[in-house]
Amino acid sequence: MSQYTHGHHESVLRSHRSRTVENSAAYLIDMLRPGVDVLDVGCGPGTITVDVAARVAPGRVVGIDNEAGIVDAARADAGEVANAMFQTGDVYALDFPDASFDVVHAHQVLQHLTEPVVALREMRRVCKPDGVVGVRDSDYAAMTWYPETPALTRWLSLYHDVTRSNGAEADAGRRLRAWARSAGYSDVRCSASAWCYSTPEEREWWGGLWAERVVASRFGEQAVERGLASAEELQDIADGWRAWIAADDGWFAILHGEMLGTP
Repeated sequence: MSQYTHGHHESVLRSHRSRTVENSAAYLIDMLRPGVDVLDVGCGPGTITVDVAARVAPGRVVGIDNEAGIVDAARADAGEVANAMFQTGDVYALDFPDASFDVVHAHQVLQHLTEPVVALREMRRVCKPDGVVGVRDSDYAAMTWYPETPALTRWLSLYHDVTRSNGAEADAGRRLRAWARSAGYSDVRCSASAWCYSTPEEREWWGGLWAERVVASRFGEQAVERGLASAEELQDIADGWRAWIAADDGWFAILHGEMLGTP
């Protein structure tokens, strides 16, 4: 059973709600044509799902997540978007017939799974033979920032420790091609893109949510429960994030791997 490293604290959801097709799935835009049917796996609060729905209307878009509360919130936030629906679901056992969708999409999902190849195989099953599966995952070891601080270096090391304790792979981005090939995809096309935070407003947003997430989200709870860090150490890391926010030269970049696979 895969465990979600971050949990669903408000500091996590603030990040998720900022996501759109343009900033999180641009590699997939050419596939989002009017009339195609799309499955959005691990949809979270549904901002990408709703954006996809606007692009493919009158095509059907289904967003699934394994947390009922998150699905309910996504459904409520979507409001009157007629071609988008949300339901609970398990990526390892998708409740759809074979070849149900033209596009199957997952953003920042595989990095949290104990069996990413099994999930990709299941996503491939529900994709039409002439369709495409698109996945995008960050690669934590490739994240980089300035100025260098011991607190952020410790944060990255701890993040790897927590994800490993969950049987997951934080450095998923570089592994997408290998996982897709293992899952039996006939054609695999890979790319990469980045998020970058450097303005005062960007630093306040990104650093602020991580300063909060370290001490208040499920990530911090798991670190303490498993003896990977103390509460005092988590507070030091949070203070390190705040110091990074205040640095006039502060800069942070996140590399993402992307994969388009043909069933």
